[in-house]
Amino acid sequence: MSEITIALDDKSKMPLYEQIYTYMKNEIQLGHLKCAEKLASTRALAMHLEVSRSTVDLAYEQLRLEGYIEAIPCKGFFVTQINELYAFKPIGNIKTKEKVKPSAPYVFDFTPYGVDLNSFPYNTWRKLAKDILIDDKAELFRLGESKGEFPLREAIANYLHRSRGARCTPEQIVIGAGSDYMILLLHILLGNQMRVAFENPTYTKAYNIFEKLGYDMCTVPTNTDGIEVSSLYEMKADLAYVMPSHQYPLGSIMPLKRRLELLDWAREGKGRYIVEDDYDSEFRYKGKPIPALQGYDKYEKVIYLGTFSKAIAPAIRISYMVLPQPLLKVFETRGKVLSCTVSKVDQMILQAFISNRHFERHLNKTRALYKSRHDVLIQCLKPLLSVCEISGEHGGVHLLLTFYNGKTEKELIKSAKEAKIKVYGLSEYCVNKKMQKNATILLGYANMKEEHIKEACAKLVSVWK
Repeated sequence: MSEITIALDDKSKMPLYEQIYTYMKNEIQLGHLKCAEKLASTRALAMHLEVSRSTVDLAYEQLRLEGYIEAIPCKGFFVTQINELYAFKPIGNIKTKEKVKPSAPYVFDFTPYGVDLNSFPYNTWRKLAKDILIDDKAELFRLGESKGEFPLREAIANYLHRSRGARCTPEQIVIGAGSDYMILLLHILLGNQMRVAFENPTYTKAYNIFEKLGYDMCTVPTNTDGIEVSSLYEMKADLAYVMPSHQYPLGSIMPLKRRLELLDWAREGKGRYIVEDDYDSEFRYKGKPIPALQGYDKYEKVIYLGTFSKAIAPAIRISYMVLPQPLLKVFETRGKVLSCTVSKVDQMILQAFISNRHFERHLNKTRALYKSRHDVLIQCLKPLLSVCEISGEHGGVHLLLTFYNGKTEKELIKSAKEAKIKVYGLSEYCVNKKMQKNATILLGYANMKEEHIKEACAKLVSVWK
């Protein structure tokens, strides 16, 4: 494949990466590149075509996202099996001057939801799965405990104690497929005769689920220390949904004094609870890790939510909830009628992944990777500091730019789109849109390579400054 000849046109309005992508897509659709055929490495093809490696990276990444090729660790890129390709027609001939419509409006995407799947320990995960399935164990395929398998709950309890300062037993932990399921389970335990308070801006997906479940909803203002506890009293809230260790999307951290005030609010009211969503807590770039609010809870008022989707991979779909003792008793009567929504096999793989310290090593590797990309992004954004300020940069996998040059969020997003760059406005996370005073943009960097961050930021500086 490294000997392939593509008639690239430097004067064409179509970017070089798109010319490579278009040619290779046509070759796959026409059957000239066969299933399982190995492609040239990005370095080899870049040298052969005399283009930058990032250009070939972009072409390969687009082909991978559309399912035409796959990357196999330590082996390279291969054409995937796609049925009924004969139904496709070539999307354009790059050797002609015919105008071809771009396949996608964006070249770069600063999504705050991304993770770097290239760093996923495929070989380790594959070996653990093989070891678990190597014996014919019928027990693996029987219906398990409603809370989830005890070995995994024990591994999570130990991990939370070591890394988050949480205090819980395996009996308090419930396993489920995603945070959506956890909220639905919580609904069964609590009922919906409660007033639920969310920070604003907030994790709108969780807000929408609570709202659709019929709860009386309200939003509480936040300041630099987090949710305003006085407003919880004023609004007569019964349940407060907070993210104290890394507020999403603002990235702020709730100090100890405010945490204790929040715990006092919960203690003073019968039936009051705090839902602690420990979002992105694994990724911290300045100072020591922030202990979980649950670790300070002496009154059994904190419901702790966690997930492995961000730390490992979204498709893992394994989340967990730590119930305080009063709700644990409620679970015994209401929650046990539900079966665990995660298969035993997946639970055992994850348990081995955590217990054998593979998870810890993976987190250390990923933190270092994200920290490097974080530093590159901060450096590349310095030319914009005359018109905006950076916040939320000490943790997580995104940061925020708040502009003071009079430009609106829509104008910033539009100009970035014209440069083929997708960015995200803070208004997407605001329940009350009128609360925004200055335009704020979120930039995620977890799934962007450093050379792509540099190239994209150079364009953003030119259109935003």
